[in-house]
Amino acid sequence: MRHARFPIPPFAVHAASVAALGVALLVAGCSGDPGGGAGADTAHAPAPGQIRPKLRPKLWPDPGPGNPAVPVAGAVTAEAFDTTTEAERAAATAGPTGAGAALGRTVATLGNPADPGFWLETPLVDRVRPGRAVAAANGKAVQLELRPIDGAPGAGSRISLAALRLLGVGLTGLHELEVFGR
Repeated sequence: MRHARFPIPPFAVHAASVAALGVALLVAGCSGDPGGGAGADTAHAPAPGQIRPKLRPKLWPDPGPGNPAVPVAGAVTAEAFDTTTEAERAAATAGPTGAGAALGRTVATLGNPADPGFWLETPLVDRVRPGRAVAAANGKAVQLELRPIDGAPGAGSRISLAALRLLGVGLTGLHELEVFGR
């Protein structure tokens, strides 16, 4: 008795080839060693006497409730980022309103909210000095530290979160300020 021959369809041969290739790749990647178990990876080993880069010093202390000058980790609100005390806020809004030489007008936006204190980074000064900023929108003033930045005198400035909150002009947008230096 003769058995009928059943030809293997072409798609079955292709599927078997793909499956065999997949199994081979999986088995090759099973070793935990670099190179799939081909031996130690010497291409990435440091050369003898190689100088490793040093870690940079921390610019900020660790955040947290134990260090009130640094925003709490995960801060997302203006209140959480503003680490100034009531006494510091009172001192920043008190003081002579007419003292100091007028340095000019600038348009300011919110600076780095994680940088604590009352400051204005502006091209109107060439050195760090005490000063005062007055909001053109409402006349409120704040005593702050003036910090120099590169730019033409009419270029924009950046102001601290704490200072913006005391000026009462909102945290977003561009705010025209009259700047005075002492």
